[in-house]
Amino acid sequence: MGSGQDTLGPPKVVNIEDLRRIARRRLPQPVFDYLDGGAEDEITLRENTRAFHDIRFRPRAAIALNKCDLSVRVLGQELSSPVMLAPVGYSRLMHPGGEVAAAKAAGEAGTAYILSTISGHKLEAVKAATKGPAWYQLYLLGGRGAAEAGIERAQHAGYSALVITVDTAVAGMRERDPRNGMKELLGESFLAKLPYLLEILAHPRWLAAFLADGGVPRLENIVVPGQGPMKLVDVAAALVDAAVTWDDLRWIRKVWTGPIVVKGILTAGDAKRAVDEGAAAVVVSNHGGRQLDCVSATIRALPEVVSAVDGRTEVLMDGGVRRGSDIVKAICLGARAVLIGRAYAYGLAAAGEAGVTRALAILRADIERTLRLLGCPSVAALDRSYVEVPNTWECQRATNENQ
Repeated sequence: MGSGQDTLGPPKVVNIEDLRRIARRRLPQPVFDYLDGGAEDEITLRENTRAFHDIRFRPRAAIALNKCDLSVRVLGQELSSPVMLAPVGYSRLMHPGGEVAAAKAAGEAGTAYILSTISGHKLEAVKAATKGPAWYQLYLLGGRGAAEAGIERAQHAGYSALVITVDTAVAGMRERDPRNGMKELLGESFLAKLPYLLEILAHPRWLAAFLADGGVPRLENIVVPGQGPMKLVDVAAALVDAAVTWDDLRWIRKVWTGPIVVKGILTAGDAKRAVDEGAAAVVVSNHGGRQLDCVSATIRALPEVVSAVDGRTEVLMDGGVRRGSDIVKAICLGARAVLIGRAYAYGLAAAGEAGVTRALAILRADIERTLRLLGCPSVAALDRSYVEVPNTWECQRATNENQ
């Protein structure tokens, strides 16, 4: 698979699913399934995407628009479109460029990149790679000392917001990973890798790039005092001792002086608590269906959270986004902007920076086309009048808010 932009243009790549197919061919199965899979029976993983199909558009007819304004302001920063790049861990395993390549593509597209703590590239290098805003997503891995050091580095490097993920009390049971040998791939034992060796050797281009990049990277942004950067394989075990509580936000606010974004909100009660704790924004998220299975699709949870915060903080959303029309639907239901994860990570795995650029271009064209077909001049003008949602959604939202 080449890495040039021409190989990713029409007719070969016209939607995100096309990038997914290329990523599947390029990556060994353990790495692809880490990217593609979800928790347990993957019910929430599938529902995140499917639930968008229940929303119907209500277009305005006989309106001709030469162009539409896709720009939005998020936490006071101007973005070229309502698409932000969500934190994706292990990105350097998907492509050596990893987080640096994704951040650069985001900046060139005029949008924001959110860096995961579980990054193979140093946060300073990632921030230097992008022209756009960069946020840092914090896990409390390695203890409070490591977390505070990471926060201080992020602030010094120029990250403009801190994202606190609150839905990872433990790692979800992602059943594809143990079946496919993801832990063995990341481990140091050659003997443990033997059962999966043929699958790895069947992807020589990925393997060559992986080895040239130095093999399994360490987590450069989790520097444990006295030990150095954490090993990548240690993450699942470390999450058990790294759960974030509301009390943690108080000491984090003493270290971080900028806006704090709380990610992993699905209910009105948690949304209100996040506002009370000073969140500048909340992200309606179920971790891409990778944590607790059988929770609500995020697009279904979005109206409840929007209603609960009642304009007191900005609301973002992620989960299941594969088309620009999905993003438009989320904006109509009250999201300020939408975070994409797999949608750009498939592109990263397929062709590095060029793949991320192609994913963003696809979604931008989708959004503009959808706005023009709706007869809507701008993202800012979108509202509930442009969509129709099932009555059951409204009834369930009212019930949940009264509980």
